[in-house]
Amino acid sequence: MFLEISEPGDTQANQKDAHYTAIGIDLGTTHSLVAYKENSEVIVLGGEERLLPSVVAYLEDGFRVGHKALTYEISNPEYYVRSIKRLMGRSAEEALNDPLFSSRVERNKGSLLQLKIGTQLLTPIEISALILKELRDRAEHALGHPVTKAVVTVPAYFDENARTATRNAARIAGLEVLRLLNEPTSAALAYGLDKGVEGLYAVYDFGGGTFDFTLLKLTKGVFQVLATGGDTRLGGDDLDQAIVDHILLKRLEAYGIKETLSLSDHHRLLKEARDIKELLSFEMEVPFGFSLDGRDSAHRLSRDEFAEIADPLINQTIEICRRVLSDQKVAPEHIEGVVLVGGSTRMPLVVEAVKSYFGKSPLQDINPDEAVVYGAAIQADALSGGHTDALLLDVTPLSLGIETMGGIVEKMIPRNSAIPISKSQEFTTYQDGQQAILLHVVQGEREMVEDCRSLAKFELQGIPPLPAGQARVNVKFTMDADGLLTVSAYEKNTGIEQSIEIKPTYGLSEDEMKSMILKGLAHGKEDMEQRLLIEARFKADALLKHLNEAMIVDRELLSDHERCNIELQVNALKQALKDENRVLIREETVKLEKTSQGFALKRVNKALDRHVATKNIDTL
Repeated sequence: MFLEISEPGDTQANQKDAHYTAIGIDLGTTHSLVAYKENSEVIVLGGEERLLPSVVAYLEDGFRVGHKALTYEISNPEYYVRSIKRLMGRSAEEALNDPLFSSRVERNKGSLLQLKIGTQLLTPIEISALILKELRDRAEHALGHPVTKAVVTVPAYFDENARTATRNAARIAGLEVLRLLNEPTSAALAYGLDKGVEGLYAVYDFGGGTFDFTLLKLTKGVFQVLATGGDTRLGGDDLDQAIVDHILLKRLEAYGIKETLSLSDHHRLLKEARDIKELLSFEMEVPFGFSLDGRDSAHRLSRDEFAEIADPLINQTIEICRRVLSDQKVAPEHIEGVVLVGGSTRMPLVVEAVKSYFGKSPLQDINPDEAVVYGAAIQADALSGGHTDALLLDVTPLSLGIETMGGIVEKMIPRNSAIPISKSQEFTTYQDGQQAILLHVVQGEREMVEDCRSLAKFELQGIPPLPAGQARVNVKFTMDADGLLTVSAYEKNTGIEQSIEIKPTYGLSEDEMKSMILKGLAHGKEDMEQRLLIEARFKADALLKHLNEAMIVDRELLSDHERCNIELQVNALKQALKDENRVLIREETVKLEKTSQGFALKRVNKALDRHVATKNIDTL
């Protein structure tokens, strides 16, 4: 097999000769923003209400989005939905396990995830589209002309399905997505152009529903993402829920009754928790009260008590930072600066945790709520014909590969490869007369298919029935700048080609995302040993098969002594295969190849003699 690496696609093809206004959108879990760049200035739209709450409410006379929908959280929670970003690319089963949405999931729609909002059933894509349309309307009102193109930011750990869902939501909202830009990369773009910094920098992005950590190398306008890590289900929402759990525990201690919250009560308590969390960023202690089923309770929550509640979640973010740096063999003290992004980074507890781990105060020059949309606006301007000196080199967070014989994974695009990227490799058939190849695309860090995540399968049919190893199939993996993957297969003899765009049935759960890389590291040695054993077995089996066929067809070419030596070595190899000793299998395979070398030469000479015998003197 031969590996060929082609140059990434020319991203300049997306640029227009004539400049038009494209907007940058930060589609956040808690809040969303829209901005554009005019001359050298980035303008975030919306004035004092620039932070658009990422909430949607449905009433009989239509939908409410943003600030207009907030009033219904307490009064009509069944008509209200928030934090929908958590469900982008998720399955109905995963939504049922999320306390924010479990009571809203429509259970009779199979694998399609729909949420009940009032009398309406809507998918996360449709709900996100309403938020995007509100942002588009805000931009059109400010600019005074239609807006149809945007750069939309997504968490770095959004998988292919979540990215496709985001792109589809934008399409429903009437927007062509010029680029799905990773949020940490967008924030780094904002900081890099403003400050002209160079060196190793980290982006700590702790938002309402997701956490991303990104290690970047900034050099003369080049933003190279060295590695990413994160959790798409870890954010400020989880801190709110932790406070709710704390309040319920206090009430259990006071009344001895385990209380069950209605949807309205849950929303009311979550709002109280958010207010407490925000106040504790400025106050050392916050008093609060809550009434449920006629039982009133008054409490106080100190910053120290909140630290006990929040520390497990904040420590999860620091552990992700530690894993990413360890993977890249970078010590925390070698980081030049840490950029804080996301509303959750306003909490003193978070700032102190980051400062403690990295040994330096984080960068907070830019409003952490606006850094992402700032970078998105810069990139939107560049892609729509504006000018930028910044080159973004994003990466794929997990390896992508293809299944080969024996269930072995052949990695095509390794983890942390810069995108856009295109890689191709040549494969062949394993069996004589094989006329089709099943291509199984997988994702993960393990060596065996059974330990990786299956993404898609498709067949390449119509391969000419040639002897094993003679067909030539070129498989190409292409990942665009949005992190979307296309796999194609091309049979060289016939020109037959098949391709597929990877759209997994649903996205990764947070547990899978945390464990896939760790398992790859933890099982690396045993996985490689298993891979080498399987490869040795297949090589040995192929040699035994072909040699057996040859000894039947050309038996007369062997002397008794030669036949005896070959049979002895064949038996030795078969015994090694039974023992599953990789080193012994390889040694016995090499011995059999050497023992049968003379027989192979005789067969070649016989074939040449037969070929010459069919030719006349003129042809020769």
